[in-house]
Amino acid sequence: MVDDTNTKSLRILAADEDEETLKATDVLLAGLGHDVTAHAVTVSQAGDLIAREDPDLSVVVVHDDDEHALELIEEICEYARGPLIVLLGTPDSSFVRNAAERGMDAFARPRFEEEVQGAIELAMRRHGETKRLIEQVEQLQSALERRGTIERAKGILMERHGVDERAAFELMRQQARRSNRRVIELARAVADGHSLLPSRAE
Repeated sequence: MVDDTNTKSLRILAADEDEETLKATDVLLAGLGHDVTAHAVTVSQAGDLIAREDPDLSVVVVHDDDEHALELIEEICEYARGPLIVLLGTPDSSFVRNAAERGMDAFARPRFEEEVQGAIELAMRRHGETKRLIEQVEQLQSALERRGTIERAKGILMERHGVDERAAFELMRQQARRSNRRVIELARAVADGHSLLPSRAE
């Protein structure tokens, strides 16, 4: 998959209820340097193609059936890893709002090539920023979980061996060096009830 900030030669899934409109969309996107790898006409086709093709970007074209277009948007956004833009001849505030609620990243009028390319770049950029934020949140959650596990393990060792917090952590660190394991691995074992060292009474 291409980098989130790179909009050159994107692999695109195009979806619409009208095959002729999809052919015109192919020409438009090819002219912008992109490759339409699959067409989806029905909602079930969209889900199957997302799983099989894993496109960099999805494009839903609004033809006559707004509700069908919204269903396509919802289905694609449920499963696609990449962003989604909508092409519509005349922007309608109600439709745009509903499409955004279902996961649309950007929209454009297909008769303006620069506008379409701008929407693609905006969608890719927003998607990349969102992905980075999610990764940062996951990293923070993971760090907090590791810290919580280490704190629980220190508390267990303090009670078991009659030592202070600093000494409890040092016990784990020394054992980690001896066993060539990470401190967090030992902390998880202690928190799960395994002995790090024999108790003082032993």
